[in-house]
Amino acid sequence: MNQRAPLVFGVTGASGAPYAVRLLQQLAAAEIHVSLIVSSHGMRLFETETEIRSIDDLQRAVGDDPWKEFVTVYSNDDRGAPPASGSALSSGMVICPCSMGTLSAISAGASRSLIERAADVALKERRKLVLVPRETPLSAIHLANMLRVTRAGAVVLPAAPAFYTRPSTIEDMVDFIVARILDQLDVPHGLGKRWDGAKAE
Repeated sequence: MNQRAPLVFGVTGASGAPYAVRLLQQLAAAEIHVSLIVSSHGMRLFETETEIRSIDDLQRAVGDDPWKEFVTVYSNDDRGAPPASGSALSSGMVICPCSMGTLSAISAGASRSLIERAADVALKERRKLVLVPRETPLSAIHLANMLRVTRAGAVVLPAAPAFYTRPSTIEDMVDFIVARILDQLDVPHGLGKRWDGAKAE
């Protein structure tokens, strides 16, 4: 069993619920303890893009047994929860998907919610923070905020699937991004093949 400190996992709005579900499934399969925080917009996103209507539905999508062992849920309104404090150890944080509003708040250090505060903690404690936005096109404000959080130590990992892997399903495209996120979080996985150089015809 993996004994490392829990990973903080925030889910916000915009678009990209399938990425969040698949990532959570993979983290549980890898026996990574997760501190899960879903914003109200994140839950609305699940309802819009998947058949998930509640945290109970999300639990069933991940699997009851791994969920009970590896996932702890916190309210986004609870800024007294463990992820809000630097003294509570974590192995980093991922926000997938990350809305531009959330990214903006993190870039300004607003800390208006548990997700925003946990991200602020990750930055100040010099822990890995991976932000997965799904937005297009990008305004100058979006780009400036991305640059600001990157300079502060975050990794901005846009949900932009590649096609050199010749994906044949939506699941293949989702796995491509989830694999990149897992790599950033140092979580072993077997999602897809790694690039080994272009093959000549």
